[in-house]
Amino acid sequence: MGVWGKFLANIKLRRTVVLLVVIFVLYLMRSMMSLILLTFIFTFLVISLTTFIRKHIKIPAPMIVTIVYLLIIGILYFAITFYLPKLFVQTEAMVRYLVRFYQQPSVDGNAILKYVSNMISDSTIVAQMKNGVTLLLKYVTSVGTMGITFVLSLILSFFFTIERNRMSSFSKSFLSGPNAWFFQDIYFFAEKFVNTFGIVIETQFIIAIVNTVLTTICLAILQMPQLFSLSLLIFVMSLIPVAGVIISAIPMSIIGYSVGGVRYVVYIVIMLFVIHSIEAYVLNPKLMSNKTELPIFYTFVVLFISEELFGVWGLIVGIPIFTFLLDILGVKPIRTHNNRLKNIKEKLKS
Repeated sequence: MGVWGKFLANIKLRRTVVLLVVIFVLYLMRSMMSLILLTFIFTFLVISLTTFIRKHIKIPAPMIVTIVYLLIIGILYFAITFYLPKLFVQTEAMVRYLVRFYQQPSVDGNAILKYVSNMISDSTIVAQMKNGVTLLLKYVTSVGTMGITFVLSLILSFFFTIERNRMSSFSKSFLSGPNAWFFQDIYFFAEKFVNTFGIVIETQFIIAIVNTVLTTICLAILQMPQLFSLSLLIFVMSLIPVAGVIISAIPMSIIGYSVGGVRYVVYIVIMLFVIHSIEAYVLNPKLMSNKTELPIFYTFVVLFISEELFGVWGLIVGIPIFTFLLDILGVKPIRTHNNRLKNIKEKLKS
């Protein structure tokens, strides 16, 4: 057996090389990373939703996919024409609230600001926040580019899901032939990726929706202003593990203080504690039973590193990618009740 034959027979070495090749190709395509991630997320969520619906209603999958994307287009049109102007107005008002509170604080507010300033002046939190704000402003200024990326991702995910049977049969042709080993190893990593990254992203979206609904109801009861803008902020921040709670709590507390004083700040802190206790003790055990739970220290370290590597995207996809790597390395394998990739394919073909 020659060197090439020994390489092909050594599965661990072969898969390591294939994984490095895939990472290198993705690095070369890093300018398209937003398009790739959004397309995967949309495709995975729509296929999961289609599978869930077909468990209860036996209708053709293409019909479900078409209806789902028509609903998405309708919601986007309604959001752009009706809610987007409100979002701009409420966001501007929210920023004015924050600036006014900082520039002209009350006696209590001034003491709070001094205490917080003294506490964090010697830490690296300020540098991290400045870096995060800079990246956020960068993405806001390139909203047109992100809008095009969003639309292209929807189109690509639609064609993928609507032609999934043809995609499956065509892709299987790569699993035979002289170079089948390379694509078989890619398929192995694809299974791992769906069973870890996809499931964690799906779970984060479900938890973010629940958190947003519960928090918005509580804020509406407190008669907080800029409710729609705050709801959008809460949803986006809920996609960021651990740190998102702290980030979203700051503007809510400041606006709450300007509305009802310290009493409202206490209400908001209690509200966040109760809602995230529900998440920790009810939603996480039920929805994240297949997810590797990380200590808070590791969570923050992964968020800092992934934000440095991927920018704002890293705050959302950092934990799922790290979980995927843990599974690949065999440190913390993710064990699901069934193979999600095969299960989804089988159900969509039936």
